[in-house]
Amino acid sequence: MKRVVLMALLMLALPVAAWASSIDISNSNGTITGGASGLQTSTASTLNKFGSIIGSNLGALSFSTGAFTSGDAQMGGTIAAGGMFTITGNGTSGVPNGAIFTGSFSGPVDWKLITLADGSHNYTLSGAISGTWYTGATVVGATTQITLNTGKDFFNGTVDISSGNTNIVVPEPGTLGLLGTGLVGIAGLVRRKLSMS
Repeated sequence: MKRVVLMALLMLALPVAAWASSIDISNSNGTITGGASGLQTSTASTLNKFGSIIGSNLGALSFSTGAFTSGDAQMGGTIAAGGMFTITGNGTSGVPNGAIFTGSFSGPVDWKLITLADGSHNYTLSGAISGTWYTGATVVGATTQITLNTGKDFFNGTVDISSGNTNIVVPEPGTLGLLGTGLVGIAGLVRRKLSMS
């Protein structure tokens, strides 16, 4: 019975190990524009962190969303999945050169109005993303883009991005799969040897 439980735990652990790594990407600056038909970056946001690499200009992040399904751009609401989400590296400091991530929003996007104590407003855009990593792997992640304060005015079609954070879950190299297959094989041999005794 113990062997069956151990084999089951090993089989459950292999898929988790294959998706164990994630990369944090930070950006700042850039401009969001749009309205009822959706939001997009009219000026790309600058990458300043890629994993453990930090710099003042490592590349760019740009996106577009689907249309609002509820609420609106001024008061906040929910935006449909779709659009596009692209992260591009410029090859400096070990960051890949060219498209690092190309994908879209995979679920509803939240556009949230935050009213501060002084009556001024901030907005955040957050949602799940999925697409292709620069290695060709299919990846998933999530992003939150925080906009600069619009003062006591509401969103009027354009707002600057203060900062953003995107986390991409990246599959480990195929060696983990080979290791797991080897462990399953060894476990099978041990089981066979024990059943013969």
